[in-house]
Amino acid sequence: MLFWAGRSNIGLVGSVHTSGQLGFGTAMAEPGDAEVESALSSTNPSKEVPKNLNYTLKFTLVGHSEAVSSVKFSPNGAWLASSSADTVIKIWRVCDGDCEKTLFGHSLEISDVAWSSDSSRLVSASDDKTLKIWEVSSGKCLKTLKGHTNYVFCCNFNPASNLIVSGSFDESVKIWEVKTGRCLKTLCAHSDPVSAVHFNCNGSLIVSGSYDGLCRIWDAASGQCLKTLAMDENPPVSFVHFSPNGKYILISTLDNTLKLWDYSRGRCLKTYTGHKNERYCIFASFSVTGGKWIVSGSEDHLVYIWNLQTKEIVQKLQGHTDVVIAATCHPTENIIASAALGNDKTIKLWMNDY
Repeated sequence: MLFWAGRSNIGLVGSVHTSGQLGFGTAMAEPGDAEVESALSSTNPSKEVPKNLNYTLKFTLVGHSEAVSSVKFSPNGAWLASSSADTVIKIWRVCDGDCEKTLFGHSLEISDVAWSSDSSRLVSASDDKTLKIWEVSSGKCLKTLKGHTNYVFCCNFNPASNLIVSGSFDESVKIWEVKTGRCLKTLCAHSDPVSAVHFNCNGSLIVSGSYDGLCRIWDAASGQCLKTLAMDENPPVSFVHFSPNGKYILISTLDNTLKLWDYSRGRCLKTYTGHKNERYCIFASFSVTGGKWIVSGSEDHLVYIWNLQTKEIVQKLQGHTDVVIAATCHPTENIIASAALGNDKTIKLWMNDY
């Protein structure tokens, strides 16, 4: 198997391993809409679901000199963080699209960035084999986390923001203590690079996805693997993310498919197709601020939005000139941020008024 470094360059040639406990290539009959609706249940009830969407371009953010690899809204909704192959992180104001500050410190491409729950810190994952914890107000690097032996590809804080989880091309998942920067656990997680890691809503579980075609759920406290999901066709898993209530997992695979899974029962609830995703690890997102949607980037330079329940494509956002590597949704407003690779290098903010 051959890989290229970094999210903006990662590609796949060859086959992947087959293993696992729960096959999830053949879906059971899909449940009713009420069950799927609960996949996005949150403390703030969403507005009445609109019949049509009309997202339009609000701002184009220009500043990175190489491919953008990741974009994430701060939990307080005021900021957007972006990482790039140009080795820097930029923090943008959502209100006007202006760049507030640029964070320097990594020596190689950054593949991912994530916010702490109080919007005061960031963590970044880089090809220089390190993670860095940043203080947003000052732009200073507080800690450099060392221990991975290959490119660090993905990272996230837990909800309490006292732990960080990371995934790497060294095939491991590591859990770090934020206060000390110490690695608390190393999980021998997969047999190929780890493409995504995420905590559930109460921080008790971690989900990891890998190019080995497996999705694994871990006990965050003990590091025990609780469940392994393996696809019949075994396509590489390129992205995983818990639903807001933690009961389901959104899984993206390099066969042009996104699936919403009830991992506890091994049931596929919904399948979303129509986009193009065969080569890159593209971020997808749940949208819950007005209706319930699935949003993803695509290799055909578009952003796709699906109705969570009907699986229909309700809008395609056109404007980027390269692979849309990331699409993420604002926590409280009807805003989508998208980011594209090296022939584009821009971030776009899209707004929908219901």
